[in-house]
Amino acid sequence: MKEWIAGVDEAGRGPLAGAVVAAAVILPPGCVIAGLTDSKKLTAARREALFIEIHAKAIAIGVGRADPAEIDRINILQATLVAMQRAVASLSVMPQLVLIDGNRCPSLACQARAIVGGDLTEPLISAASIIAKVTRDREMLAWHDRFPQYGFDRHKGYGTEYHRAALLQHGACEIHRRSFAPVAAVAGSA
Repeated sequence: MKEWIAGVDEAGRGPLAGAVVAAAVILPPGCVIAGLTDSKKLTAARREALFIEIHAKAIAIGVGRADPAEIDRINILQATLVAMQRAVASLSVMPQLVLIDGNRCPSLACQARAIVGGDLTEPLISAASIIAKVTRDREMLAWHDRFPQYGFDRHKGYGTEYHRAALLQHGACEIHRRSFAPVAAVAGSA
């Protein structure tokens, strides 16, 4: 029986809107994908190209999410851990070890190790970072089609000056995180 290792990372802890999305990636031993690094250090075009290559080479990819209502109910840290659990649970192959970016591990049925800065040092975590970021960005582009007044295509839900101004003008929509202070301040005006 092969022993598989998965990398796990998330995208979307900081935004004012949208889900937090986690990804788990298992690559074949010795698999090299040039340019893997923290997704935030890559251009959108490079992330998209790597997303396709990771999907082509991976043994398994799992994605999990926690939506804004869940984030509001249990807080962003707990929602992130839940999204990571869901990502690992959705893998078609169960790993024996999971490497997680950050300083906390969710409760998993296998061994897990947290690595601070792992998205820069561990290729499996870098791959998960890219899958999570591209998946979340695509979701935010779809939300932009429904709520163009917020400019989700520009900022993906992050609290930019443009987004905060749109919040003040239009109030919060269904994908805003009402437990986040800038949203809570205007949520009553929706």
